[in-house]
Amino acid sequence: MNRIDRYIVRSILSLTFVVGLALVAIYTFTSFVADLGGTGRGDFGLTELAIYTLLNMPAGLHLLMPIIAMLGTLMGLGNMAGQGEITAIRAAGVSNVRIGMAALVAGAMLGLLGWALGEWVAPASQQSAERYKSNARYGVEGANSKPVWLKNGNDVFNIKKLVSEDHIGDAVIYSIGEDLRLHSITSAKDGVFRDGRWSLSEVVRTEFADDSAKVEKLDQYELQGGLSPNVLKLFVLQAKSLSTDGLLELIHYLDDNGLDSSEQRLELWEKIVEPLTVMAMMMFAVPFVFGSLRNSGAGLRLMIGVLVGVAFYVINQVTADLGQLYGWPPSIAACTPTAVLGGWGWWRLRNGA
Repeated sequence: MNRIDRYIVRSILSLTFVVGLALVAIYTFTSFVADLGGTGRGDFGLTELAIYTLLNMPAGLHLLMPIIAMLGTLMGLGNMAGQGEITAIRAAGVSNVRIGMAALVAGAMLGLLGWALGEWVAPASQQSAERYKSNARYGVEGANSKPVWLKNGNDVFNIKKLVSEDHIGDAVIYSIGEDLRLHSITSAKDGVFRDGRWSLSEVVRTEFADDSAKVEKLDQYELQGGLSPNVLKLFVLQAKSLSTDGLLELIHYLDDNGLDSSEQRLELWEKIVEPLTVMAMMMFAVPFVFGSLRNSGAGLRLMIGVLVGVAFYVINQVTADLGQLYGWPPSIAACTPTAVLGGWGWWRLRNGA
């Protein structure tokens, strides 16, 4: 890149930084206000809510990255156009395509930043936020009171309380044979995973025969096999809060147990295409600066950027839902909106629109 390219990239990134600060601040404040109704449970007060909201800031930045990138491009190039710099650059023989390529360089940087946030920072911070919130509300003995249903081979687990990934409470395990008949029911008040197996306590176990049932009460019961703590942790987390490795492991678990993994595969493809989505949004924004928004104020550019960003988000969600409804390949459902937006932006840029 020469000096002009570096100047364009620097102008876009500097305004993107300002836009990012503003949008993340608005998003964080809105999240804080929306969660105010959840305070007052246990020790979860305003201070705890503020810490919980701050821990979720990286996830908010990751979510907003495509629209931040688009608005940063509109504002950065628009500011250059308002000062006559774009006109001077084009008069010096720099084509629209070259300006667009400089914007793509900035887009690649932001796309990699967004990918790193979604792969490492956001999942870790979201999980820390949820653990902090659960501990503040319920204490150590009730980290997650939401019932969880899981399948592992011929066993179906109903975990009514999840303390941690290797500590469960109030669990019921249904063992089903190959003939789909219920063979046994094992209920336990508490369970801890150690030495490769679940050690259950205060157990009531019922075994079914053809015409009888045997019930026994046990202080301790060692469950052979069963769910691994890592799979348990992955399954109860939302797919959007998992890294690529976590999603791959979750998909592998679902496939091994004959369960539907289409939603997780779609999330995986959306993670893969995230950097390209950021670049497509920026590519789509560049032609606006050469067209009707060249002499417009920052307010109009901001409004156009927000409208396009919201429209793309809605279309992206609708395409994903339609893909799951009609059984489209996850790659098609995840990549189509980005490909259409990027292709349209490139066509407009090449034709001087």
